[in-house]
Amino acid sequence: MEARLNPLASPVAAKAVKHVVAAHKALSESGLPLATQELVKLRASQINGCAGCIDMHTKEAAYAGETSVRLNLVAAWREATVFTDAERAALELAEQGTRIADAAGGVTDEAWANAAKHYDEDALAALVGVIALINAFNRLNVITQQPAGDYQVGQHG
Repeated sequence: MEARLNPLASPVAAKAVKHVVAAHKALSESGLPLATQELVKLRASQINGCAGCIDMHTKEAAYAGETSVRLNLVAAWREATVFTDAERAALELAEQGTRIADAAGGVTDEAWANAAKHYDEDALAALVGVIALINAFNRLNVITQQPAGDYQVGQHG
């Protein structure tokens, strides 16, 4: 597969992506556990069919110490026993936040309340930001058909 567009080679796209990356960096430095952030990014990317982000976040999570069992079970997190209640709440919020068009009313009050039981306001803000940003990256990559498989850990900073 060949990409339709290289966003980093386009001055307009590169400028916009730079700001999204800066927002991502700020969120990665929040109090939201990095493992939770990677699981959420992986799940949203699976839903959106973003091969590039699945490649990236699987490798980044593994490099950070995530187990292959947990990574392999993210797509079936409801039936898997390897995730904490907090991670489950984050994954549910990520799914509902990613599938906004599929659910009348978007994210349910129940999903939000469940996440709020496990995360304080700052962590919730970070979680919402991570979900929004990974969805933006997914759309950029899917629309431009970015290929996957060659990502190296740390490649994008």
